[in-house]
Amino acid sequence: MIDINLIRTNPDKVKENIRKKFQNHKLPLVDEVLELDKKVRALKQEGDSLRSMRNSLSSQIGVLMKAGKKDEADKIKAQVVGNNERISAIEKETAELDARIKQDMMSIPNIIADDVPIGEDDSKNVQEQTFLEAKVPDFEIPYHTEILEKLAGIDVDSARKTSGQGFYYLTGDVARLHSAILSYARDFMINKGFTYVIPPFMIHGNVVQGVMSFEEMGNMMYKIEGEDLYLIGTSEHSMIGRFMDTIIPEEQLPITLTSYSPCFRKEKGAHGIEERGIYRIHQFEKQEMIVICKPEESEEWYKKMWNYTVELFVSMEIPVRTLVCCSGDLADLKYRSLDVEAWSPRQKKYFEVGSCSNLTDAQARRLGIRYKTEKGNQFAHTLNNTVVAPPRMLIAFIENHLQEDGSVTIPEVLWPYMGGIKVIKTK
Repeated sequence: MIDINLIRTNPDKVKENIRKKFQNHKLPLVDEVLELDKKVRALKQEGDSLRSMRNSLSSQIGVLMKAGKKDEADKIKAQVVGNNERISAIEKETAELDARIKQDMMSIPNIIADDVPIGEDDSKNVQEQTFLEAKVPDFEIPYHTEILEKLAGIDVDSARKTSGQGFYYLTGDVARLHSAILSYARDFMINKGFTYVIPPFMIHGNVVQGVMSFEEMGNMMYKIEGEDLYLIGTSEHSMIGRFMDTIIPEEQLPITLTSYSPCFRKEKGAHGIEERGIYRIHQFEKQEMIVICKPEESEEWYKKMWNYTVELFVSMEIPVRTLVCCSGDLADLKYRSLDVEAWSPRQKKYFEVGSCSNLTDAQARRLGIRYKTEKGNQFAHTLNNTVVAPPRMLIAFIENHLQEDGSVTIPEVLWPYMGGIKVIKTK
């Protein structure tokens, strides 16, 4: 959520930002906020005037009563009662208008960075860098579920019976590899100075509204029937929510955390063959990183965070590239975002395995996350980034480490987490 003062002082900038994000249907919200805000300020001014008058009149009542002028005192009492009734009406109307303003403000997107590429959808995202050579072996690479089945590592059919489409069982050495990658990613981030956290996997509705846009909420979140609880789509939700309505001492910033959690997503819509199997699913596990920092530090942390993900993948000998997200591909709270994509030797192209985002103070405003300075309290900046998210990352792993005989080699950094296993062989 942006600062309402920006709408008051520069509504044209806010409208131009909406156009850059190809959300022209939201343009009327800016004028509506201005009009509602004007009414609210007029009502508050009237209310302040009436309260001042009430205080003055109330002091006169005692003087008149002591002087025996009961009739005059009763007239002033009646006037005070009338003022109180009008003040109550003003407070009610102001609360209603404030709620409408907040609703509109929650739908107006955050101001994007000046250098964000302008484009309507992810087809206009811009490649920035590549890391490691993207190779294609001289043998055919099967679809990832076929590889995993030959390794006795997956059971999708049974999962369909127990849970439906979009679920899976991982078994044996493949399941161990999945856990090994998460454990390695956890230790990797701890070694970067991040504090490890396991958060709640369910959060209240007000936290959901604070961490994401309404559009994202409807498309992603599973709600617990009959309760004000939602299953998290990523641990960022509960990690950032932890600091809701908090004033953080300045000396405690930056706060750098890495978290593990299962993640649950609706994943609405139809998807092509490449997004079946275990690519786009309803349940998965992820290692995440979040940073809460001062505004002047957020761009530096943004660069550090996505570089950590690149470093992790390179250490596991997986070629990756970074892709700068264009304006139309940015969620409403994002100032800028960068995707990390892994190379798929089978598809001969890259696919997304993580995303790093700087949300500036948009999320902090929604949740009331501030830090204390000598000049007063200020809104912090929040950032989040995927460290690693198997099993999607698992697809990139097995394709890039697949051998012609169907076995999958394990890079050296994972040997301690695999109990010394260096190759997963077909069964």
